[in-house]
Amino acid sequence: MSLSSLASRGTDQVVVGLIGSGIGPSLSPALHEREGAELGLDYSYRRLDLDELHRSPEAVGELVDEARRAGYRGLNITHPCKQLVIPHLDELSRAAGEIGAVNTVVFEPRGGTTGHNTDWSGFRNGVIAGLPGVDLRAVVLLGAGGAGAAAAYALLALGTETVHVVDVDATRAHTLAARFRPSHTATSARVVGHGTDELAGVLAGADGLVHATPVGMAEHPGLPLDAGLLRPELWVAEIVYRPLETELLRVARAAGCRTLDGGAMAVHQAVAAMRLFTGIEPDAGRMTRHLHELIEAENAH
Repeated sequence: MSLSSLASRGTDQVVVGLIGSGIGPSLSPALHEREGAELGLDYSYRRLDLDELHRSPEAVGELVDEARRAGYRGLNITHPCKQLVIPHLDELSRAAGEIGAVNTVVFEPRGGTTGHNTDWSGFRNGVIAGLPGVDLRAVVLLGAGGAGAAAAYALLALGTETVHVVDVDATRAHTLAARFRPSHTATSARVVGHGTDELAGVLAGADGLVHATPVGMAEHPGLPLDAGLLRPELWVAEIVYRPLETELLRVARAAGCRTLDGGAMAVHQAVAAMRLFTGIEPDAGRMTRHLHELIEAENAH
């Protein structure tokens, strides 16, 4: 299927898209397009759903090339293509290379393609805005998948001295920890992998907890850990944002913890992507309010 029908019809129109599987419910199109309108842009955000296009994830390179030729400014990339897209790009930002995942592709004016990762900066900026002044010396990161990798990178950028990566698959936790060891990155921080059997021990000495597993999503309700492990001195940051109010955040607040919902990362990664696509700075506060409106409307139905 050709994407030419989705091409920009004028030089002032900004057309971007999202490649992924099962992305029909994505809030990104509404979030981007409304902020584009607020900024006075003719801005269109299209879903390129692998399922609807009857394409395999391995076809992501073809879709990127078709979108580039169709006049798109760039693309967001989501599951299951954040790693698969990398061999099809001309350049990677330093962060995307070190994290090993791309969620934003920019089509450069000279014709090349550059892969970025705005998930990590989205999480970092969310923490700065939503948890000012928290102690970041020792943080437990629960979940060693793609979101966990971005969060780990963000924590190191924020100056965290020790990141304890905990995953139900201890091997995956150790692999992610090894990626961010001092020999591989510019940081001198300790990044240590653990299985979930070690969670209670590392959490007892931590300043904060970042949750980066699917538990708590509408499709995966529940708590990712024993609520008894939470204490008032611990701050808790969530990456799940649908729902915004997860069970983890509810019990964390009840335990006296400072909390950050997953909407912060969702908005700030979108802000960074829009900046890359347009060269214009979006309004993060306005986009946060819009995300909350979108989720409230979704919940009303």
